[in-house]
Amino acid sequence: MSSFTPLTGAQILQRPKTQLRVTDNLDELLAVLPPQVRRALEQEPSLEDLLEVILDLGREPQARFPDRTLQLSNMEVTEADIDYVVQRVGAFGKDNRAGIERTLHRISAIRNRQGRIIGLTCRVGRAVFGTIDIIQDVIERGKSVLMLGRPGIGKTTKLREIARVLADEFNKRVVIVDTSNEIAGDGDIPHPAIGMARRMQVASPELQHAVMIEAVENHMPEVIVIDEIGTEAEAFAARTIAERGVQLIGTAHGNSLENLLMNPTLCDLVGGIQAVTLSDEEARRRGTQKTVLERKAPPTFDIIIEMIEKDKLAIHHDVASTVDRILRGETPRPEVRVRLPDGTIQVVQAGDAPEPARETGVLVARSSAARERRQLPSTVRIFPYGVSRNRLERAIRELRVPAYIVRDVQQADVVIALKANARREPARMKEVSARGLPVYVVKSNTYAQIAGSVQDIFAMRPPEGWEDSEPALDPTEAALLETEAAIQEVLRTSMPVDLSPQNSYIRRLQHQLVEKYRLVSESVGVEPNRRVRISPPT
Repeated sequence: MSSFTPLTGAQILQRPKTQLRVTDNLDELLAVLPPQVRRALEQEPSLEDLLEVILDLGREPQARFPDRTLQLSNMEVTEADIDYVVQRVGAFGKDNRAGIERTLHRISAIRNRQGRIIGLTCRVGRAVFGTIDIIQDVIERGKSVLMLGRPGIGKTTKLREIARVLADEFNKRVVIVDTSNEIAGDGDIPHPAIGMARRMQVASPELQHAVMIEAVENHMPEVIVIDEIGTEAEAFAARTIAERGVQLIGTAHGNSLENLLMNPTLCDLVGGIQAVTLSDEEARRRGTQKTVLERKAPPTFDIIIEMIEKDKLAIHHDVASTVDRILRGETPRPEVRVRLPDGTIQVVQAGDAPEPARETGVLVARSSAARERRQLPSTVRIFPYGVSRNRLERAIRELRVPAYIVRDVQQADVVIALKANARREPARMKEVSARGLPVYVVKSNTYAQIAGSVQDIFAMRPPEGWEDSEPALDPTEAALLETEAAIQEVLRTSMPVDLSPQNSYIRRLQHQLVEKYRLVSESVGVEPNRRVRISPPT
């Protein structure tokens, strides 16, 4: 695929194009409303612009339009009015949402403390064809895209149209994870607006992350479409999907990339943040303090689109470099596109030029014979045992090898282990060896050591001048890496794990890290052998 260069200047991206707007079965929504509300709406001349109808017990019914709110009756909404609607729509799920079969309308309920419905928001669902012409060139690139914007600005509408275009016009295998049936409508038969894309329904909102993984494992999609990524589990599932080479198209609530970066739950979508301690020489070279913030990992999403207004978007074409700029204290400059009243799409602000790729001395493969002797698959799954996941991800990315990281040794083809961990838990390593897995041991958690193991796995030779010039980890970072490895072990086996003895300061950091994973930790033993024990929750 050819490289993409962001547009510069106030350029015309696309000439006026007819946009087909379909008001999706508005009569069917009117049919479920109380008669007096329906009659009032039918007399409204701008009915096609209706956004939603509000029915709150004991208050006058309202209709909301883009520029005004209309009171529909002087009579207050009664329990009979609420029941009239509830009996004519589908069943309400755990997210208090229901729909009308084969339509995109959404009915959301407000309940009292006893669980009785006392309010309804009847939102009009519309399929609008032609809405993604402003970003179609971005979607066609095959990279993972995340759309941000406030509720009601049109993220889901664009998501639906993206799924249809990728499935019908580009013949891709598209699977939609539809948690609230908002993308493909209510009922078992999806709405025609998604074209030939397939839809997987989610039984309960808290299972959305599991259905995301199921979609990849069972249905071999090329594209996964997901609306409203909002939890840490969903963010982790999105990263797992991206690591498998599947294009992700998703949305999240938040107005800008900066908001997302400061969100502790979702910042992993853009690489996350970690504090790094620099050497004195490096701090002087950068002109910064010794402790700085850096991006922790490659972003899950390559591109972020901020929906400023319905027809005005800001596009970050290279999320990794944009996040790096933000953490250096620079102000990012996204590409801004607008759709003019005549339908012309124009770039009104050029984006930042992509940062030049660093010369990494890509390793050259000796031959395929060595890999064949190892009988490894075409894409290798690597399990890091006590090894820095971030540095292993960097090695895979910069050496351009077909591999990805797994969190369970049962799924691995190869294990890279830190020597100290392998020595401390020989029984664990015997289990790995018993499965016949190749084990590559590194002496320290430096990038060069880890990259050297990756080159060995793929039978590669280092370029001239390659040397392990990176300093070893300091004791605190090494102890926290050991803690992360132990946490994954406890999550996998549900068995307690003892860490190496540490001083009180490091033990406190280890307890804080364990707490984030909702596991149990306690300090056991006496000095100088006092250590942290990690156990599953009781």
